[in-house]
Amino acid sequence: MKFYLIGAGVIARSHADAILKLPNGADIEVKVADPNPHALNEFVKLHPKATPFSDAKVMLAEEAKQNDIVVIGTPPFTHFELSRLALESGRHVLCEKPLVMKREEGEILLEIANRKNLLLGCCSDRFLGLQKTEEIKRLLQSDAVGEVYKVTFVYRGQRSRPGVEYQPESKWFLDRSKSGGGIVMDWGPYDFAVLNDIFKPSAVEVSAAWVSKPETEVDPVDTVYDIEGHVGAMLKYHLDGKAIWVQYERASCTHGEAYHHVEIEGTRGALQWSPYFESDKVIYTRDKAGEVVTEEKEIVHEGNIGFMDNPVYYFYKKVKGEASPALTNEQTIFNFSCVQSLYDYVETGTVQRIEAGVTKTNQVV
Repeated sequence: MKFYLIGAGVIARSHADAILKLPNGADIEVKVADPNPHALNEFVKLHPKATPFSDAKVMLAEEAKQNDIVVIGTPPFTHFELSRLALESGRHVLCEKPLVMKREEGEILLEIANRKNLLLGCCSDRFLGLQKTEEIKRLLQSDAVGEVYKVTFVYRGQRSRPGVEYQPESKWFLDRSKSGGGIVMDWGPYDFAVLNDIFKPSAVEVSAAWVSKPETEVDPVDTVYDIEGHVGAMLKYHLDGKAIWVQYERASCTHGEAYHHVEIEGTRGALQWSPYFESDKVIYTRDKAGEVVTEEKEIVHEGNIGFMDNPVYYFYKKVKGEASPALTNEQTIFNFSCVQSLYDYVETGTVQRIEAGVTKTNQVV
């Protein structure tokens, strides 16, 4: 097995660190391509065993071996062509999120992957498999909360815009033609990965959605800035003959209150937790003799594989034929379709329905 990294920036260095944590990772051959000589030199300083290339085509021109993996860590507008190049070379592909810029590109990649019997994965599975979320899944399966009827998934940051407050040197975040979009494309892939992993819906409907671009006195004026910073939606999750409503909201910029609230409400109880960094608590609220009682558990992630390592670790296991929460092929396209459908609703005003196992989204009149 060889790893071929396309892009030598910050995220590629993180993936290279993750490779070292794999079984016999220190002996896995790593190659890296980037047209930027400075980025390439900085990468090799940290990972001197890696073989550098200035051209991804040249790097992938050698004969592919079974289980070779290409990891793409470049800006989103390059994902489609680089993923297609890598798949056509006969290698499995793990791409950073968002997988592509539009659904049609994902469908083309899926067709190539399936035709060549290859895996097409996305790093939006970075926060899957965490012990605290697995506990949420266990409690749901135990019927601890009864019949689920509502989910709240809200993350509101007042000033956390990529390209402005975060990683300000990367202005491509602000240009929709390069990033695909704003907060929806940035964090939506993670959010839908978590929601779809927990509930495994047969279909998802976007029943309403809105986007906005809050203004600040430090908005950049020397670059294209046409992406949203605040989004909200009402989603209808279909599963096993019933439906649950999901109240969804994300903001990288808002003048309103900053807070996060993730909660699953059922007829006999509720579960609250953070799927991400904020807390390791799982809070279970239920009734006891007519009184509200709350139980809290602190579930800290154990082991040396962290959430930044997960995409490479999960994909490696999937390629090896081992059990893994890696998002690949049809599931990858389904999750991306959920993300894009928020934009589709805003543009058309029409309810969007995404069927699991079906790459095309239906508009519901």
